[in-house]
Amino acid sequence: MNNIWFAFGLTLFAGMATGIGSAIAFLAKRTNYRFLSVATGFSAGVMLYVSFVEIFFKGAGSLVEFYGDPLGHWVNVLAFFGGMAIIGIIDALIPHAENPHEVHSEAESAPLHDPTAPIPSPEHQHDACCVGAIRHHNPKLMRMGLFTALAIAIHNLPEGLATFLAALEDPALGIPIAIAIALHNIPEGISVSVPIFYATGDRRKAFIYSLLSGIAEPIGAAIAYVLIRVVAGGPSGAIPPQIMGVLFGGVAGIMVYISLDELLPTSRAYGKGHDSLLGLVAGMLVMALSLLMMR
Repeated sequence: MNNIWFAFGLTLFAGMATGIGSAIAFLAKRTNYRFLSVATGFSAGVMLYVSFVEIFFKGAGSLVEFYGDPLGHWVNVLAFFGGMAIIGIIDALIPHAENPHEVHSEAESAPLHDPTAPIPSPEHQHDACCVGAIRHHNPKLMRMGLFTALAIAIHNLPEGLATFLAALEDPALGIPIAIAIALHNIPEGISVSVPIFYATGDRRKAFIYSLLSGIAEPIGAAIAYVLIRVVAGGPSGAIPPQIMGVLFGGVAGIMVYISLDELLPTSRAYGKGHDSLLGLVAGMLVMALSLLMMR
């Protein structure tokens, strides 16, 4: 039971990082784009390394023990690509209203933390419809912000499950994954806050909506865990090892997809030169050392 609460707490921490992104947008006088580049690259490095080196093989071990060799390996590979397919389908059916990791210019983000800052002109504005929106509430922009928040929330459901299952199986493994997911959520918090603030002029409302978009992670993890225990749980409620094996294969696929489809392009967009590569290698190195120290 303690492991369940610990795993849920880590998932909650990772999800609430969207609020950190929103707070940065409202409190920091300047956005440190190089930090965001290295941080998202670091997150990708952690998730790629742990997926291929640890989680994928954990799934294989459980499935081979239950199904034997080679069937267990086949099931594990199917689970891996199944996880990628699931989040790919979510991505296709519920696209973001805008790129949730889009780089917002200094001119665009300045009014969020400085009420005296001028509204940016169209040539400096990420979306021209934002101009004047603080003075004239813009329903179109508000809908875009709310849709972005909803889309991010739905995209965060499998991420929450990945964090929760990793922490449930191995608390020491769950910590770096939760940190990686949290770093990945920071730009998403900024992207929810910007259009909602420009549509309403209300900093508190923009912050709350960005925070709520991250709550999907612990909620998704809790719902999925309850369903798994009800549908596939044994007499004691424990999840059978073959089910955990399939879930781990799927989680590895989800994390690889997130890294390649979201994190690395984001890191490149925010950074210059080799910032994203430095972050990627640093994430892999930290994850490798963590796994070695846990042995």
